[in-house]
Amino acid sequence: MAIAGSFVAKDINGKLFNRGFFVTPNGDASFADKRHLFRISGENRVFTAGTNCPVISYKAWNIRLIVCYDLRFPVWIRNKNKEYDLLLCVANWPTSRATIWKVLLQARAIENLCYVCGVNRIGTDHNGIQYQGDSVVLDFKGDTLLATEVNKASVATTTISQTQLQQFRQKFPVWQDADAFKIEEN
Repeated sequence: MAIAGSFVAKDINGKLFNRGFFVTPNGDASFADKRHLFRISGENRVFTAGTNCPVISYKAWNIRLIVCYDLRFPVWIRNKNKEYDLLLCVANWPTSRATIWKVLLQARAIENLCYVCGVNRIGTDHNGIQYQGDSVVLDFKGDTLLATEVNKASVATTTISQTQLQQFRQKFPVWQDADAFKIEEN
């Protein structure tokens, strides 16, 4: 099985990145640096914003990996021309914004016609902020396929279907009407 998560990375120039990773069993590794830094916590003063948005191919699935706060920015993760089948979001989303976490995950599944896997931490950090998990797998209609128990560490599995996804995309091809755009650097 592949393993995904995030960590603090430092480049050769000393810049720090909040970096998502996806590693396959044969050791191939893909990385996605968080683009939208959470200024409320001062993340923008410590980290450098990422510019890469890779689509990872693994076992006939195209996977888009994002980190936490990037979930709030639909333009950054827009699934243009069905580039990816699964959006994977690793996060530190606090309990105080649990409803927003759930709604945004569901919205990203619906608008991008893809499966969404949101993996969130649990526990309390060094600032006393609580995290309750709420990790989920949603289908392309935003329906829940798997939800973990709140405030409990767990391992859970579910099955997703490439056939069902492609059939739905063919039956309901809203992706063909999406606006074309280009993201420009600030």
